[in-house]
Amino acid sequence: MENRVYYYARVSTKEQNLDRQIAAFVAMGAEEREIITDKESGKSLDRPGCQALKNVILRKGDTLVVKSLDHLSRNKADIRNELQFFKDQGIRLKVIDLPTSMMDLPEGQSWVFEMVNNILIEVMGTIDEQERLTIKQRQAEGIAAAKAKGKKLGRPSMKIPENFDAIYTYWRNGEITARKAIEMLGMKTTSFYKLVRIKEKR
Repeated sequence: MENRVYYYARVSTKEQNLDRQIAAFVAMGAEEREIITDKESGKSLDRPGCQALKNVILRKGDTLVVKSLDHLSRNKADIRNELQFFKDQGIRLKVIDLPTSMMDLPEGQSWVFEMVNNILIEVMGTIDEQERLTIKQRQAEGIAAAKAKGKKLGRPSMKIPENFDAIYTYWRNGEITARKAIEMLGMKTTSFYKLVRIKEKR
């Protein structure tokens, strides 16, 4: 049975394009039918293209090529699980950005490739995860700093007109219409009814 080669390209959003990844695959001799793509976040492994490769297309002896390790996943634990899956299924994984994974060693020396590649994968996975943790930490520090300076985060609170209570009373007593009340207050309809709900809850 012929050993086949497939290529997997992924970007996180539909607005991003896959051109650079696909160009790298074509340069290696890939045909269009051999390239599987996803426009989905790397946070989840439940992506149509990825699942099709793992559950339908790839079989023992095949090779899967990706441009970068994080195209499999953005999570270190998930990357490990994916690598273990391909290893258990007898599927060779080549990562263009990891040159050692692209080498074809003579029979009997594959252990050299596996040893070096495992080290690189561990390092790359750690770097990817550390970058995410750093971003989250900076976001948390930014929020804390903003709160310390007295800045309010999120949407600004709604300003209540000084004459709201009086106009509300006229409206509630049927002396003016809601339309007239909104006009007198200079508010949007949605804002008016929101303040009404808040007042009546109190």
